[in-house]
Amino acid sequence: MKLIHLLALVTLILPITAFSSTGEIVVYSARNEHLIKPLFDAYTAKTGIKIKYITDKEGALLERLKAEGENTPADMLITVDAGNLWQAARDGVLQQVKSEVLDKAIPANLRDPDGRWYGLSVRARTLVYNTQKVQPSQLSTYEALAEAPWKGRLILRSSKKVYNQSLVAAMIAEHGPEKAEAIVNGWVNNLATAPFSDDTKALEAVAVGVGDVTVVNTYYFGRLMKKKPDLPLAIFWPNQSNGGVHMNVSGAGITAHADNREGALRLLEWLAGTEAQGQFAALNMEYPANPSIAPDSTVAAWGTFKGSPLNVATYGELQVEAVKIMDKAGYK
Repeated sequence: MKLIHLLALVTLILPITAFSSTGEIVVYSARNEHLIKPLFDAYTAKTGIKIKYITDKEGALLERLKAEGENTPADMLITVDAGNLWQAARDGVLQQVKSEVLDKAIPANLRDPDGRWYGLSVRARTLVYNTQKVQPSQLSTYEALAEAPWKGRLILRSSKKVYNQSLVAAMIAEHGPEKAEAIVNGWVNNLATAPFSDDTKALEAVAVGVGDVTVVNTYYFGRLMKKKPDLPLAIFWPNQSNGGVHMNVSGAGITAHADNREGALRLLEWLAGTEAQGQFAALNMEYPANPSIAPDSTVAAWGTFKGSPLNVATYGELQVEAVKIMDKAGYK
């Protein structure tokens, strides 16, 4: 029995010690490898510090950190959507840091008020319409898509994805739960077809005329138009006279039980700085979180807009209420 216990202990220790070396930083990332490896390679080339990383879905990484507890090899978590970052902080897997570098680089509305995570890139969730069926003058706000003129013309992604949960959470913060519920009910009533599993499918449905307008993250639009530039699709920036475009982030925090806390903090500060910010955002056709850095030329060509000043941490705080409203409205 003692031998079995010893073997089990060795099994637990091996994955952890396999990662450990002097100065090395271990990152769990919900961003795909091709979006982080070039940055990690650049940091290693600059500093000589090696970065080991694991990529997985955001939910799986959070559960892994919770299960590993103080035995985790991870020094940093990179994940997508402020709702997921908020959840990680609430579940106690991220620690508070104090960094003048980070506070100066990242605007207050794009980071945790308690310093447990910082946005590193911004994704605008905006309207995309079929240019053969809609005039820009017909569009105005997210809320207006719940009105009668859009009956049978609206395409949406599934409510199961956190991106739309965060959008509804923002509606609650701005309008209160009753009005937010009325808006979501209107969206559901105006659907041209059942919600799609991802933003790309929603865009393709609008392009072929299944519906006329959808709500997507801009980088999905960028990816699709890069492959199929002749599609009759265009971006519209809503809510420019009130509220602003819904903004979300991908971001990072230092894990609660980081072995290399200082190394991870230096990496996080570098990712927020001028050397890395443009590339971090450009690799996924997003916007830099650091406002001193210009977006990639492809992204800049979509035009300028006013973004919502709402602190993105609000999406996590109101996520449960948002899901309840979506479920009640029959938004699948």
